[in-house]
Amino acid sequence: MTPKLLTTLRDYSFSLLRADVIAGVTVAMVALPLSIAIAIASGADPSTGLTTAIIGGFLISAFGGSRVQIGGPTGAFIVVVYGVIADHGHGGLVLATLMAGAILLIAGYLRAGSLVRHIPEPVIHGFTIGIAIIIATSQVKDLLGLTPGEVPGEFLEKVHVLWGARETLNGMALLVGLGSMALIVVLRRAAPRFPGLIVAVGAASALVALAALPVDTLGARYGALPATLPMPALPELTLSQMIELLPSACVIAFLAGVESLLSASVADRMIGGNYRPNAEVIAGGAANIGSAVFGGLPATGAIARTATNVRAGGKTPVAGIIHALTILLVMLLAAPLAGYFAMPALAGLLMLTAWNMAEPHKWRSYLALPKADRGLLLLTLVLTVLADLTVAIGVGVALGLALRLARRDVPPAKWEPPDR
Repeated sequence: MTPKLLTTLRDYSFSLLRADVIAGVTVAMVALPLSIAIAIASGADPSTGLTTAIIGGFLISAFGGSRVQIGGPTGAFIVVVYGVIADHGHGGLVLATLMAGAILLIAGYLRAGSLVRHIPEPVIHGFTIGIAIIIATSQVKDLLGLTPGEVPGEFLEKVHVLWGARETLNGMALLVGLGSMALIVVLRRAAPRFPGLIVAVGAASALVALAALPVDTLGARYGALPATLPMPALPELTLSQMIELLPSACVIAFLAGVESLLSASVADRMIGGNYRPNAEVIAGGAANIGSAVFGGLPATGAIARTATNVRAGGKTPVAGIIHALTILLVMLLAAPLAGYFAMPALAGLLMLTAWNMAEPHKWRSYLALPKADRGLLLLTLVLTVLADLTVAIGVGVALGLALRLARRDVPPAKWEPPDR
């Protein structure tokens, strides 16, 4: 359970510090617009995304079990966060996030970090694609500049309302959104280590501001971002509300644990490392408690930002700490500039995030899965989109484990639980 930071600092050097500073600043420029966009898509104030990246990112790097993990808000939480805020307000989300952090601390203490390998892969792929579809759908309004009025949270109703507002399409907003998406893709391929997200969103937003284009901006919709972190405070704790929010807290804890461990595993394959799963789970618990105390969103290890950190030359958890401190510095010194961000550019950024979450390069391999696994993946996807994330995860995991038992060669009547 020892944090990797303590291990790596034993042999730390100036050359490692230089590499970590360059990588940390690079990742911060990627995380800055993405954190704001995720907060907006979650139905939260944009500043909560920055708060989560700062507090959650710092704690995940300080206490985590990976050398290169980068933490913060991620797209996987958008669905559950949007639902909690819609039903219980921001205060309910803070309480649910606080409870999720406590659940993760207990799970880490009980050494449950290694249990993630028992979650059926079709379930993970199914709800990940389902979340990606929901995220992409939620960004259609801003990408197209539609003015449909209030957009419902339910998927089918949302599609119906957006289709009904098709005549309000803003061609200029669409061009700005598509242009920022194209620039992000070009910069990713031409210069993978370059912080293309902030450049693309900044360039599109500068064009909107200088040319006075009729496109909605972050400042026009939400006002100026605060230039300081909020004061820490505990949410109101009542037994009835805690019971009511327990399912959401469990989903947040599940997503935070799974995504963080998967991200650390991917990072290990990139650097040839060996992460500590239980330390990673405990760090997720500390990050979510810390984020909740400052009024932020759920936090976890972010696969895309972690990969960016590796490509930028990050060597130790110090890079993640630098990333968090850089975002804090930008918040303190340049928060008003974020008000110029064009909403279609942020929507385009989240569209690409959703596309990457869905991992289209793996779709062909899903067709080669056994019939039962394909059905499990599809069922989890459909339940995620049309029903509820809690239901999708519960049903998917239960059916997946049942299928695993059914595939054993031992007849059910003679099956006995293993000793270990």
